[in-house]
Amino acid sequence: MADSPAKKGRWQAVRHGARRVDEATPDSRDRAVDALRACAILGVVLGHWLVTALVAHDGGLYTASPLGRMPWLAPISWIFQTLAVFFLVGGHVATKSLASARARGLTYGQWLRARLGRLARPVLALLCLWAVVTAGLLLTGAPADTVHTLVKLALSPLWFLLVLAALTAATPLVARLHPLWPLAVVLHVDVLRFGLHLGPSWLGWANLPAGWLVPYTLGAAWTRGELDTRRAGRVLLVFGTTATVGLVHWAGYPAAMVGVPGAAISNLDPPTLAAVTFGLAQCGLALLLRDRLRRAMRRPLPWAAVATVNLSAMTIFLWHQTALMATTAATLPAGRLPGLHTAPDGPAWIAARLGWLPVFALVLTVCWGAFRSHEQGGGGRRRVRGRLVWRRRVRERRSRVVRVHRGVGRIAQAGRPGRRGRVVRVGHANGAAGGEDTGAVPRVPRGHRV
Repeated sequence: MADSPAKKGRWQAVRHGARRVDEATPDSRDRAVDALRACAILGVVLGHWLVTALVAHDGGLYTASPLGRMPWLAPISWIFQTLAVFFLVGGHVATKSLASARARGLTYGQWLRARLGRLARPVLALLCLWAVVTAGLLLTGAPADTVHTLVKLALSPLWFLLVLAALTAATPLVARLHPLWPLAVVLHVDVLRFGLHLGPSWLGWANLPAGWLVPYTLGAAWTRGELDTRRAGRVLLVFGTTATVGLVHWAGYPAAMVGVPGAAISNLDPPTLAAVTFGLAQCGLALLLRDRLRRAMRRPLPWAAVATVNLSAMTIFLWHQTALMATTAATLPAGRLPGLHTAPDGPAWIAARLGWLPVFALVLTVCWGAFRSHEQGGGGRRRVRGRLVWRRRVRERRSRVVRVHRGVGRIAQAGRPGRRGRVVRVGHANGAAGGEDTGAVPRVPRGHRV
């Protein structure tokens, strides 16, 4: 049956908006960087939705993981635990951004405030909402254990941002640090913890900065041009894979690369040597895929989709657990629904959970629409060296902006191609040489017109 004129019009508007995003993107922009970042964010989101269960029991909720009852699902964590790729991209972007800022005469303090401000705004929105939700739950008599479970799950993404903020602040110090140094720290800590059973109980937390510093410094090496050859990617992939298999098979590390409730050892809480070597393999694979991603991102529609994710990467990351919990809580009056309120104890639960993923995505879209403005910022003024300057003047210095029909974030909802919409800045946000880098992802100034 032929498509309706309205459907054809929407599809044409989508393609029109995607072409405008593609045409406005500078040739100097490395689209593979944005594609890797988008894959890393979406991998974490889908991974959490698949391995996090909120089980309803005796009027309360507690967390469980299908990996506890079904350890054969560990390969899921190999696919969706993509944090190392995000830190690889983060290190590459930060070091390139810092060099660009210095070339433009900006101080380290100005550069750092811009980058950390980008992270802080969406975090404040999350904290404010959950402060209200927590107070409401306690006042209405919700079990304290349930409140603790929900708040801990909602705020769990913050540990990642704290580490990212710390590494960003240390970028001038670690920009030329060889990845073997933090890797050696992780190795020695694990030898003391698991091999010799020495050291205080908190010793493992030294791996939290050291473990993620390994891919971060690999990103800095990427900026220096030391990882441009395919040989570098192959070495990282082969070494990381071999080391991880050996550590799991002979050293007793868990096969799951995420935390499992009740497990004696977690590969992420704090990071272990196995998690770090697994991250090396991921980084090697990411480097090998760069050329293919660049070719794929030459097509307007895939590039527009990647740009959409990058525009709101932190919003998606921060609110995805809230979307899961909101769905779980809102459907409690309907009873214990399979895959949502039931214990993850078999393949039937997995099949049911897959059916809930579109619902989680829909609720996350609602959160995205409500809170993305906190990440993307807006117009206004700010003080630099005691002077008030318009943000617009700063953004227009070397960046490009493009008006996209209803904004790149609304491409899927576009109407007539000729309508005026928001302006989306797509140039240089990944730290392209000569461009202004304002954060980990592109920014969307409001009311800005070309």
